[in-house]
Amino acid sequence: MLFKHFCVVLILLNLVVCCNSCNFFYRPKNQTDQEKLSHHFGYDDSTLNNRVLPVMMPYNRLLDPAGKVIVFGSPEFENHSLDVQPIPNTPLVAVEDRYGIAIINHETNAIVARWTYNSDTKYKGMMSTYSGIQLLNENGKTEIFWSGANDSNHQSFVFEAEFDTKNIAIKEAFPFKPDAGSPLALPNEVAINNENGTNYLYAVLNGNNQLVKIDINTKKTIWTVPTGVAPYGLTISGGKAFVSNWGGKMPVKNDTRETAGVPAPYGNVYVDPKTGATAAGTVSVFGLNDGKSVKEIEVGLHPNDLIPSKDGQYVYVANGNSDDVSVIQTQSLSVVDNISVKINPGEKGFIGDTPNALILSEDGTHLYVANGMDNAIAIVKLGANASPKSTGKNSIEGFIPTEAYPGGLALAGNKLIVTNLEGEGARVNSKEIRKESKAIDREVPDVDGGSYNSHHQKATISVIDLPDANQLKTFTKKVKELSLDFRTELARLSPRKNQPARPMPERIGEPSVFKHVLYIIKENRTYDQVLGDMPQGNGLKNLCIYGDSITPNQHQIARNFVLLDNYYASGKCSAEGHQWTDAAMVTDYIEKSVRAWFRSYPHVQTDAMVYNKKGFIWNNAADHGKSVRIYGEACIPEIDSKLSWTDIYNNYQAGKPLSFKNVSTISRVRPMLSQNYPGSDYLKITDQVRAAAFIKELKDYESKGGDQLPELMVMALSTDHTRGSSPGMPTPRAMVADNDLALGRIVEAVTKSKFWKNTVIFVTEDDSQAGWDHVSAYRTTGFVISPYSHLQKTVSTNYNQTSIVRSIEQILGIPPMNLLDATALPMFNCFADRADASFTYQKLANKILLNEMNPRLVMLKGKALYYAKQSMRPEYDHVDGGNDDLLNRILWFNRKGNKTYPAKLAGKDTDDDDD
Repeated sequence: MLFKHFCVVLILLNLVVCCNSCNFFYRPKNQTDQEKLSHHFGYDDSTLNNRVLPVMMPYNRLLDPAGKVIVFGSPEFENHSLDVQPIPNTPLVAVEDRYGIAIINHETNAIVARWTYNSDTKYKGMMSTYSGIQLLNENGKTEIFWSGANDSNHQSFVFEAEFDTKNIAIKEAFPFKPDAGSPLALPNEVAINNENGTNYLYAVLNGNNQLVKIDINTKKTIWTVPTGVAPYGLTISGGKAFVSNWGGKMPVKNDTRETAGVPAPYGNVYVDPKTGATAAGTVSVFGLNDGKSVKEIEVGLHPNDLIPSKDGQYVYVANGNSDDVSVIQTQSLSVVDNISVKINPGEKGFIGDTPNALILSEDGTHLYVANGMDNAIAIVKLGANASPKSTGKNSIEGFIPTEAYPGGLALAGNKLIVTNLEGEGARVNSKEIRKESKAIDREVPDVDGGSYNSHHQKATISVIDLPDANQLKTFTKKVKELSLDFRTELARLSPRKNQPARPMPERIGEPSVFKHVLYIIKENRTYDQVLGDMPQGNGLKNLCIYGDSITPNQHQIARNFVLLDNYYASGKCSAEGHQWTDAAMVTDYIEKSVRAWFRSYPHVQTDAMVYNKKGFIWNNAADHGKSVRIYGEACIPEIDSKLSWTDIYNNYQAGKPLSFKNVSTISRVRPMLSQNYPGSDYLKITDQVRAAAFIKELKDYESKGGDQLPELMVMALSTDHTRGSSPGMPTPRAMVADNDLALGRIVEAVTKSKFWKNTVIFVTEDDSQAGWDHVSAYRTTGFVISPYSHLQKTVSTNYNQTSIVRSIEQILGIPPMNLLDATALPMFNCFADRADASFTYQKLANKILLNEMNPRLVMLKGKALYYAKQSMRPEYDHVDGGNDDLLNRILWFNRKGNKTYPAKLAGKDTDDDDD
């Protein structure tokens, strides 16, 4: 349970080609570009439920980490390791994870001690914040300091705990109250500094935008000072405190530069008006005695971790959204160097490496950088401008492979200790849950082989011997192979002349038969939940709760076009999901927030901190001269909240228009928004209103003549999320049926329009968090609909959400935005060479009444009454606005009645983002 040291076994279950040196990417000569792009270790079958390394993540990355891996955490939860500190003169390390603190012996691989928030009733429901664990070792005792918060009750603490070789005991919990306008103080990184014999605690308050100094012995606050926006990292060097501001400089009132929500009520942040992303990052410098501001230094985007050199001459800052490290000279308080840590260097290199943790070698000549999205540690040889002990220029000596998203680093002698924030992903099987939790059989579905849910995974740390030059060369080659780096070269190939128009061009810039792309994003379903009853695919009927009788259109679309039974969401919830669907990547802000979501839950694009510097698919299209229309995505509808679902539905039936206004925090998005199609965040609006709005616009484009339909249309269609069993709202199956009918109507309208012959529709769920699947926690439904997709067959190629984004780019002739879509596999196998434009889709009528309403409270009792009352919580008015585990239980009960809910499979989720 505590330790897995994986041996490297067969790289493939169906390896197609391997030379005598086992070069993973050996390819025969004379391959077409399509064959080259499609080459990915021969992984045509899912590897997302494999449990022996190497394994594949659902975003074009394989895991085959160096060293040994230590695994811990209850399978009932979604565990994440965050940060680590070695305990001096011992083989022990203290690990901060989302649910508490673990002391691990990295030599014996044993968990020596464990403390969790749920073990103490005073702190139940709390979670550790983004990072930042510090130790104080005095008089033979070890004290541990770290931060935790609970957004549901607005409590925040810096914890001080004692470790006595076997036990962790809380000694003190320093409380922090929200400042005016902030719902949560949210302490993050801490520092302990001895000044004239007195130990002081310094802590950044990410929610309050403050730095605080406290006397540890007297518990007295010495001073509190303002920082920049969303302070993250903290270090003490040269008699000064250095604070990295994730969101950059605090906006000045009446400044002409554009600002956007962080979100409210945390204040604003300066943004790039094209993308809505933060425009700059800064490091604030303070004096220790009085906290007086000394200087604010502009660095890269999303500065997070920062560390000092041992001689105090430099501070190194990881810039998560710029893929580099800033070097600050502490004497001049200026940036004297910038170190790129890109795996794909040069001006044409793609973004997305995401450095987010740092550690220096003992001699101060090498910097180890955790590149989150590369699943690797970059080793940088520092040059003369970055280290007094070095000469020449900075250079990357190589990369070390880790598990998914390394987020914390420490050195223990010649060993590198790495916390892997995503570990091996959501890969916990229900059989393991049953075994370790001693759950009775009826608490989990009786499924051969077990099942998976996205909110179950183990925490992991890696212990890696520092490599010599030869080993590092081997590691570097492996990192590039595991990240499918060869595909970035293919993404840069120039288009060839005189190529025929194809559904999916082989090279970007070559002609496509398609001129228009409609991209539809739905909400929160697994493959088995919806299509598990289709015998044509790899489904499991036992897990299907919204089958053919509820979703006839999705079933018919799969039969008529292609059934994708090996298609995956790239994230585990909607906050991640809408970044993957819209941008094909997530930033450090998203990854550091996973499972906690303290500041925001960005299932709608309203938080400037969330976005990467390249922006979204609509930015990419518009920047390359393509016309764009957004239907309900990246916006919130302002609407009369007194209107009930029944009011809106009856008015729709009577032909009365709905009054609303879509608003967006991103200025570039506003002119792209359809103000006829209400934002999909609000669940009281039936999807029939949305379908009708799009169909009317489609007909208007037809009536104008020519080919004026936008080249890219991005649409959110979300009522399949459901509103649980809330009285006054339709039943869950009615809301899923509503969504299904809307999809059928939209597909029918497009296929019967004059644009059909050169239009393709891609459909995906934003994530798979709302249920379970027997293949993978990430597997979901996806559809490809076009005259060239009338294949009537099952396609089992391993595709994911980045494949859709890359396919859209390939079709529109626009370059990839980042490393993740640059390495994605376009969906070649979903198209035929010839079109069947004569085939049109006829929507299927709903078999469930769309206004089949949940019972009133007076008609209910017991569990049904309890679930109905919980469903009435106002946060459930919005997509993903409440506790996901609770909603899962409600949906299971609604469909299965008194059959025991699979609690050990569904898990505990705390996405209470709108509380």
